[in-house]
Amino acid sequence: MTATRRDALKFASLIPAASLLPDVAQAAPVAKPAKARWLENRPALDLGHSFGMAWPRGTLSRKASFAVASGGKPIPAQSWPLAFWPDGSVKWTAHALPASSGQAVPDDITIPPNQQGPAPDDPIRIEQSADSLRLTCGGVTWDFAKSGNILIRSASIGGRSVMGPVTLVGQMAADQSFTGTITQVTLEQSGPIRAVVKVEGLHRQGQGASLPFTLRFYAYAGGQHLRVVHSFIYDGNPSQDTLAAIGLRVGVPMRDAPHDRHIRLVGDGPLFAEAVRPLTGLRRDPGVAFRQAQVEGRATPPLAQMAAVVRDKLDYIPTWSDFWLEQPNADGYRIEKRTTEGHAWVGSTAGHRASGLGYVGGPSGGAALAQRWFWQTYPSAMAIEHAASDQASLTAWLWSPRAEPMDLRPWRGVNGMEGYDAQNAGLDITYEDYEPGWDSATGIAKTHELTLWACAATPDAATLQAMADANAASPRLMAAPEDLYKAGVFGDWSLPDRSSPNRTIVEDQLERLVNFYAGEVDRRSWYGFWNHGDIMHTYDADRHQWRYDIGGFAWDNSELSPDLWLWYQALRTGAAQPFRLAEAMTRHTSEVDTYHLGRFKGLGTRHGVQHWGDSSKQPRVSNAIYRRIYFYLTADDRVGDLIADMVDSDRTLDHVEIGRKVPNAKPYTGPKGTFEMGFGPSWTAVAGAWLTQWERTGQRQWRDRLVAGMTSIGAMKHGWLTGGAPYDPSTHRFLGKGEEIAISHLSSVFGATEINAELIDLIDLPAYRQAWVEFCQWYNAPKPDYLAKFGPPFGARNLREAYARMTAYAARARKDEALMARAVEEFFSGDEGLGTWDHDPRVKLGNQVEWPRLSTNAAAQWGLAAIQMLALAGPQIDTARIPAHRNSPQEPRR
Repeated sequence: MTATRRDALKFASLIPAASLLPDVAQAAPVAKPAKARWLENRPALDLGHSFGMAWPRGTLSRKASFAVASGGKPIPAQSWPLAFWPDGSVKWTAHALPASSGQAVPDDITIPPNQQGPAPDDPIRIEQSADSLRLTCGGVTWDFAKSGNILIRSASIGGRSVMGPVTLVGQMAADQSFTGTITQVTLEQSGPIRAVVKVEGLHRQGQGASLPFTLRFYAYAGGQHLRVVHSFIYDGNPSQDTLAAIGLRVGVPMRDAPHDRHIRLVGDGPLFAEAVRPLTGLRRDPGVAFRQAQVEGRATPPLAQMAAVVRDKLDYIPTWSDFWLEQPNADGYRIEKRTTEGHAWVGSTAGHRASGLGYVGGPSGGAALAQRWFWQTYPSAMAIEHAASDQASLTAWLWSPRAEPMDLRPWRGVNGMEGYDAQNAGLDITYEDYEPGWDSATGIAKTHELTLWACAATPDAATLQAMADANAASPRLMAAPEDLYKAGVFGDWSLPDRSSPNRTIVEDQLERLVNFYAGEVDRRSWYGFWNHGDIMHTYDADRHQWRYDIGGFAWDNSELSPDLWLWYQALRTGAAQPFRLAEAMTRHTSEVDTYHLGRFKGLGTRHGVQHWGDSSKQPRVSNAIYRRIYFYLTADDRVGDLIADMVDSDRTLDHVEIGRKVPNAKPYTGPKGTFEMGFGPSWTAVAGAWLTQWERTGQRQWRDRLVAGMTSIGAMKHGWLTGGAPYDPSTHRFLGKGEEIAISHLSSVFGATEINAELIDLIDLPAYRQAWVEFCQWYNAPKPDYLAKFGPPFGARNLREAYARMTAYAARARKDEALMARAVEEFFSGDEGLGTWDHDPRVKLGNQVEWPRLSTNAAAQWGLAAIQMLALAGPQIDTARIPAHRNSPQEPRR
């Protein structure tokens, strides 16, 4: 059954009211059914999930209904609008499917508009009172608390409690344990296929860090589980508030006899399946039926059927109360157990990379809990404690208490760089922009995804493995690239095309680059709690190592848009490898590389040895442009929140001056309350958030902000070539006439190229369009042509290869074949870029692989340029001569 418009408005606060958007008649051409495909192969178990679908402008009224079909037959689904075109027609929709397994997992998915799908056999039901929210799904009733330190009081099946309470737990290094406290509970969506309960609160109360958290619990019809998305902000002082552990804990009633209490942990080998009181391996045999039942997780036969030689001595068999799966690094885990607190731990088994699922319970019920990216975000642990008592606990430790406490202090000392002159000298040698006190981790965040199951009895081994695999892999449907392309979303890109030798060379290199970075993540072990999802910036060929310890050459932090490159490659191919790499990167960069509170709120941190270590705090890193593709493809609520949180990040620049260290800079003399801002990358980064909010809400204020900036830039003498100007955050306008040219090679390499293609298509402002096209035409222009047009000075240029796509944009806009030929020459020249290789340049060195003189700057910008050149260049790219390849590409100047 499709969710009603009223429900969508009630539970999705960013859906526009009818008065804010014009209605459109069902326009011609009528929208055709769109397709979605499994990102990987059709899964054995789908826990239920949501995905986005794009629609061409003007084809669907905002009153349209939607169905989801599998094999041409409508199936139960829940649909709601995500975004709208300027004319009010639907641009993006979200669709939720119920949980399913085996042959029930849908395949051959289509979304026929203006149809109604069937209601689910067992819809989600919700009851609320002043202090609780009861959600029933798949035969499980979840009793959520609305206050206090218990998130879920209980989960019951058939009136029998099998779980509860559920709490957030942790510990500070000073041995101070804490339990999270609720401040607000919101029912964001109410079914019938999907329900979302949002819980906000504080991990700690009192002095020091409070560690604010947001938890979302997702229920999908038919599922006896909840998907859990946990986010927290580190708001402490790193030198004092050292976090030693943080986790989600589940209480489990233990009613069965000790020999019928089952422990299950999923590593990467055979299932770890044991009992609190083992009946296997004894000196005396209790009987095959008893041994087999215990191993399989079933109730053992009545004790009267047990061999007396064992039955009479059961109490002499030790009971094992505590079990611990520890993943201290990406390359090994261990499992151990003990009889009770105060006694020694006994090693059980070990392995490489654990899936991260734990179960405790018995024939009368139990609970399972799994953490996605368990080994990738080490140090993590899965702990089962007190299993021999009446109440066991199952804890997913996101940061294990057995690991060293988090050390979020700066990685370096001042080293004589108290003043700007010394800091600029340091920048010149190590590429790190350092300033004392600006290398703070206070305000960064982290998100984890988990799955929590209520079980009527112990699942069998195959089911537990399927549960672990589904949580770890997170099976996902993605809108078919051809339908996304037809919808006209996200600017200039095209579907893969190998119709000519040149295009084949470019397509091959696009695939190789993604494959190379996906491989480097594992080869170089780019894993860990704060690191997973990021990649490195620049390689050190002398050490055969990425420059992890050299200032600004270490973690990339979205520098020159690798996330955007990966998302566009995923859009056009529908391939899992770029999608999964970009997904992890989006989770990381939107959380860890961005400040969510404090003086830097709304800004991100430039690349460095620590993700928060560089003193350059800019919107170019907190950039909504990097998040919005993931949001629209997945309807991810957390990323939607983060984009919405960026809409006022421009105001942070009134007290965080980006250009404060520029040598010989003139004091700012603009009007009070204004400050200098670059068009790109700063303004366009914030514009990406405004655009997304306008699309999602239809509220005119976000369009007005865009128009204010675009109009004021378009009115300047040199438009985008001006580079930047005084900015008034109260009006969102740039001030001045723009009579001087100030070209920066960074202007368009942080999403400005991509977002401008969308803005110009959505908002008809000819002066702004002209200003952008002129910038695109003249950035890479030959020096004599430029001087003839504008006069001296010519100024420095960089990234000629990357800016070729700008030339191509101008050529397409002006319908200028000669200019397009210049664009193709610029791209294939490889000047100050990666270069286009007509063969695979990767070299294997032992267990490592190298791409000669590769930098992520060059790779990301070549990737984006390649994708847009394939879309814009037309036949010129087919007939161009690719220069004979040199031994290695040029490294871009810095």
